[in-house]
Parts: sequence; C-alpha cells; structure tokens
Amino acid sequence: MTSRSLLLGASVALSTLFFGSAGCGAARNGGSTGGGGDAGGAVGGDGGGIDFGGSGGAGGGPLQHEPKCEGVDPNIDNDGDGWSGAQGDCNDCTVQMNPGAQDYPGNNIDEDCNGQKDDNPTNCDGALGLASLDPMDGARALGLCKIAQGESWGVVSAQYITADGQPLSSYDFENIGWGLLPAFGPNVKPQEGAKMLVLSSGTARQPNDPGFDYPSGHDKFYTTGSPPGYPKESPACPDVMTGEPHDSAGLRVVIKTPTNAKSLSFNLDFYTYEFPGYICTQWNDFFVAMLTPKPANQADGNISYDSKGNTISVNAGFLQVCHPQVANNGVAFDCPLGPDQLLGTGFDLDLLGDPFDGSAATGWLATTSPLGKPGEQITLDFAVWDSGDGILDSTVLLDNFQFGLDDTPTVTEPIPDPK
Repeated sequence: MTSRSLLLGASVALSTLFFGSAGCGAARNGGSTGGGGDAGGAVGGDGGGIDFGGSGGAGGGPLQHEPKCEGVDPNIDNDGDGWSGAQGDCNDCTVQMNPGAQDYPGNNIDEDCNGQKDDNPTNCDGALGLASLDPMDGARALGLCKIAQGESWGVVSAQYITADGQPLSSYDFENIGWGLLPAFGPNVKPQEGAKMLVLSSGTARQPNDPGFDYPSGHDKFYTTGSPPGYPKESPACPDVMTGEPHDSAGLRVVIKTPTNAKSLSFNLDFYTYEFPGYICTQWNDFFVAMLTPKPANQADGNISYDSKGNTISVNAGFLQVCHPQVANNGVAFDCPLGPDQLLGTGFDLDLLGDPFDGSAATGWLATTSPLGKPGEQITLDFAVWDSGDGILDSTVLLDNFQFGLDDTPTVTEPIPDPK
C-alpha cells in the first residue's frame, strides 16, 4: 500500500479560469457530449391516426392530449407497442399509452392504462433511515419509487456493490460506504424528494452523523477489481494509469424501463480530497455510472464524463467548488462557485478537524443518456473508489433519477440553478 502525506495547501489568489480537463495544462471547459439523436416525434392526431413517434408535445415531451382512437380492431396491436386493446392497451393509436408506459404527471392522461391518471409514484424517501441496509431504499433515495410488477415498468432489484460488482457486504463491514442523507452540509440539498443517495470511499456521512470520519484519512483496508474497461487513462493525463481500487462503494439498480421512455437522467455532485495535490497521479479517485446495455458508439458503459472524455475524478473538468489556488500540475483554479458547498461536509476539515482550504467538488451535475429498446431491462452500476490507496477519500451525491421522452446524447453538464 502506498503512503502519502496529507496536503495542507494554502489559498492562492488567481486570475485564470479553466473549464475543461483538469490535468496536464489542458484548457478547461464545461459539459460532456457523446453521440445521440434529435428530439422529435409525431403529435397524436384527433382523427384516429396512429402515433408511431412516441412524442406527444411539440418539440418532444409527454402527451398534451389523448389521441382519439376509434374503429380499431381490439385483437390487433395497431400501434406496434406490444399490446392490443384486448391485452390491456387503453389507446391502441399511440405508443405512449400501454401497460408498460410511464404515467407522466400534469397532463391528465392515463398513459400506463391502470385506470388512474397522473399516478406515477414520487417522493417516496421521506421516512428513510440514514443507514438503511435495504438497497431498495437507496433506489428510493435516488428518486426511483416504482417497483416493477406484472407488465409495468419499475425497479426489478437493487444491491450495494463494490466497483467490480461484488456484494459490498462482503467488504464494508462498517456499512458506512453509503448513506441516505437529507443534506450535505448547510448549503447542499437534495434535488428531488427529501433524501439523496451518498456513496463514499470513506464515510457517507455528515460530521454530526454516527459513523462519520474525516475524508482526509479513513481507510477501510479492502481492495477489489475495477469495472469493465478500468483502470484506464484520463485523456487529461496521458501515460498516467490509476492504481488498484480501494474502499469502493456502489449501488446496482436493475430497472425494467418504461415503453414510452427514450432516455434516462440523474444528478450527481462529486467531492474529492485528492485536490489539489494529486491531479494526474496514480491516486485519482473515480466515480462511474456503468450502463448495461451500453449506449451505442461508446467504448465502455460509463455514461458520466466530461467533454474531453475524462471520467468524473480530480482530473475531470467540473471542479468549480473550491478555494482559488494553483494545483500540483500548475493549472490555476479560480473556483467560480467558491468554497461554500464544502462547509459542514467534512471536506472543509483536515485530519485534526481544523479548517482546511484543499479539497474540491463539482457542484450539481446532470447526466443524461439514451436508452436502447423501449421497455428493455437495464442495469446501472453507480460506484466510487479510491485509487492506489485508501486515504484522501472521495464522495458522490446522487439524486433525481428520471426517464425522459426525448432522444438525447450521452452528456454530463452543470446544472445552472440547482435547488
């Protein structure tokens, strides 16, 4: 195991703002973009025409009105969505309405054909305990409230895992790699509901929570394998390969997707104690969101990365919550969001609990990704880990998981005005 001394760097006033890859003198820029398609789809007509596009509003989005559907054979699947009228399709003239569809709120339409309009479950995380051992509660904290039953979409299963997909319970005997938190410090709130899922290579806790330890040095003393395709170089740091995963923590959710969904999205906020001293080194901690089946034209299943292809880490181009300073590689960070979102999280403290002006966070980001086939089952592994050793921890906040009706590229970008 590699030992590293704790970096206690001082704040330095800077004038140059970078927004892209953090490492190796690269210019910094904002969001990430992969392949994708254009939003679109036909509006369901008033004369009984069949809507094969799956997009009900102008420019995409939920149905704005229910298409008329008269004189169709109930024993034939007229719209090609997998159900005939006799099999439970309550409007066989649009692919947006069938027993496997998501019921979008606010349009007074029963998309999922269960006899109730606008009844998709939401806000199911208010009563969740901080240290719940039930991984389905982790899914609920993410914003996934619906469980798959019969022909309906929803969560099929959930499991806390390591970076390489093993049961986390076999490694994290303290049960502190995850937490269901109502806030992270006084300035960071959930983006949906009352709780958010927190994963950490240290302790997924706030300083006043039971089990908290400083992210400067909580080593849980276990190693695992890497996700498929890792370890790998960050484009910002050529010829630098990260070390073996230590103290990884993750959540795997298996979901039967809605038949009327074309994309998924979620919010994340990554904190790391590796900043500013260990950019472009073997100790770059990572966060990934590994989607199976993987989106087309992607080398691996990770769908969260910056515009240069850097996995979310100290090397990625999103670290804007920090004290202005020059990093170890000579890159100047102006930290446009300031340090306030570090306050009260533990990332503002050193090993002795004294104020500390190192560490950094991304602020809230949104990842979106296209889906493959309507109604297919997907697996999504969220995971964070230390690289090379088990100290100087990293933590990720996850919330506001949604399915969307629009085709989207794979992209991660800052949220302009988070809650």
